[in-house]
Amino acid sequence: MARKVNFDLDKIEEKATHDEDGLLNNRLRPLMGAVGTFISIIAILMSLFHLYTALFGVFESILQRSAHLGFALILVFAIYKPTKKASESKLIPWYDWLLILLSAGAYSYFVFNAQEISSRMSYIEQLTGFEITIGITAGIVLIEATRRVVGNTLVIIILAFLIYGIWGHLFSGALSHREFSTMWIIDHLFYTATGVFSTPLGVSATFIFMFILFGKFLEVSGAGQFFIDLSVAGMGKYRGGPAKTAIVASSILGTISGSAVANTVTTGAFTIPLMKKTGYKRHFSGAVEAVASTGGQIMPPIMGASAFIIASYLGVPYMDIAIAAIIPAVLFYLCLFIQVDLRAKRIGLVGLKKEELPNFLGIFKKGFMFFIPLVVIVVMLVGGSSPMKAGLYAIVGTILVAAFSKESRLSFKTIVKGLDLGAKAALETAIACAAAGLIIGVIGLTGIGLKFSSIIIDLSGGILILALIFTMITSIILGMGLPTVAAYIIQVPLTIPALIGLGVAPIAAHMFVFYFAALSAITPPVALAAFAAAGIARSEPMKTGLTAVRLGLAAYIVPYLFVYGETLLLVGGATQIILSVITAIIGIIGIACAVEGWLLRHAYWYERIILFLGSMLMVVSGIYTDIAGVIILTLIYLLQRNDRIKIIEEEAVQAKGMY
Repeated sequence: MARKVNFDLDKIEEKATHDEDGLLNNRLRPLMGAVGTFISIIAILMSLFHLYTALFGVFESILQRSAHLGFALILVFAIYKPTKKASESKLIPWYDWLLILLSAGAYSYFVFNAQEISSRMSYIEQLTGFEITIGITAGIVLIEATRRVVGNTLVIIILAFLIYGIWGHLFSGALSHREFSTMWIIDHLFYTATGVFSTPLGVSATFIFMFILFGKFLEVSGAGQFFIDLSVAGMGKYRGGPAKTAIVASSILGTISGSAVANTVTTGAFTIPLMKKTGYKRHFSGAVEAVASTGGQIMPPIMGASAFIIASYLGVPYMDIAIAAIIPAVLFYLCLFIQVDLRAKRIGLVGLKKEELPNFLGIFKKGFMFFIPLVVIVVMLVGGSSPMKAGLYAIVGTILVAAFSKESRLSFKTIVKGLDLGAKAALETAIACAAAGLIIGVIGLTGIGLKFSSIIIDLSGGILILALIFTMITSIILGMGLPTVAAYIIQVPLTIPALIGLGVAPIAAHMFVFYFAALSAITPPVALAAFAAAGIARSEPMKTGLTAVRLGLAAYIVPYLFVYGETLLLVGGATQIILSVITAIIGIIGIACAVEGWLLRHAYWYERIILFLGSMLMVVSGIYTDIAGVIILTLIYLLQRNDRIKIIEEEAVQAKGMY
């Protein structure tokens, strides 16, 4: 009977690819034959290039980043069709070959002249006409690749910033800036490390690529199947087991993949039908999976590799970010877990039957070795190794531990497949980071970042909570049309300085923006992860999205809490941290009960309001708010306990009367 849950990973990948392609408006070109083989070779070379630099050290920054982006652009124009209505031909049309050649030519120039470009005196040494042409060509192909991979939203934002950079001197008031020539703008964007080749692309070209590649090696080794099977074996027997399985499996896989949508369609292909089968409604099943998958982006230790970008901006070790994210992630998943459990209790759901479950110890013994690469990453990072080295050794570790089992052992063909899939999976991040560099470059050139921060402070009247709300709205709106990484990067020079200027700790400001950029995946009207889950659950997308917001409510609250109380980021004295964590956990449990309308029994509407308010007092840091919260929650508990005792006594009397 274990076969009911021990599904074929290849089938899951096929379905996930099909569903994700639908979300991408079927933009992927089905390359076959010699052309497909040639493009796979390019992808494999891209992976080998990054493995080489991880082993022997990265090249000079512009060389490393331009080579990374050049590979990505070639693959994008080969794989991504220009529009969803474009021909389904398995061959690359002539115009995409032209774009491939232009991309290869332009970025090869940066690769082979990186040393000279880095040593030149920017803005003083005039660019030649040829160099300006190279810069313009590089910009055009990047913008077109962005349109295909990320979508029109980011392209519109880029064009708006470029227009501002060129003609912003004609504006009046605070938005006006000095006039810049075309040469000056091209110089800043492409011949320095402050534009396209700035920090985001640098992180993509080093840390992030290695962890994406690591995730693909886990995938082809069968680790994804192991983690899901282990989750089913461990949680399936409990009340609401399939939903709890989705939470556990998605949190593990989500922290590795970093993509809420990809994780949703991969694990959701199994967990959503299972939830529906056991009695959860369609929209609720889809929402649980979407929220659990989205939470993977904020789940240590890997956090979808986004933590590396945060660490780079803050100039702190990666482990500082991972450690700071532990408690917020625990609160997020705890709230979701409690809501799922209470919903199961309300509607009388039970776990899977014993014969439907795989043996936990059997599954664990069969695949426990897949935990070893994750341990390797944590140990190496704690020991001070670079993230690139940690990712490299994790990949090697995956290959080695997979060799202990005949079923998971990686053949040469499978390793090559992992290299191919890893490069292709990194395209969205590479293009998004490079495109964001265009925006960052204009922001730095014109000084609009400081002006925008001043505008936020002025609009908020210097009141922190209003500035936080404005920043939250901005993060969610940007995240609706952009990958989480891009939405976060754009705001680094725009909104984060405003928060820091109002007294927010830098790490809290960065985490605040990142959290809400991630939450855009489940926030209507454009909730991509929720809509992906709705497609699998065959539920109404907007209803699924709204349910996801309710289930992910803790994630909308926690960022405000760690801004006002850094103890939730494990900053401060041990006593303060322990007290804050305990009261926050109690408060989050109370919030989950209030949202689901159940504590010891069904909660009346006024009890839910009081329960929510008391819980909010608990999660807000402060001795007086904690005392008030404890009093309120205790009163609600005693009231429901008293009613519960009466109900039990009445049922006992009725039962006695029947006999």
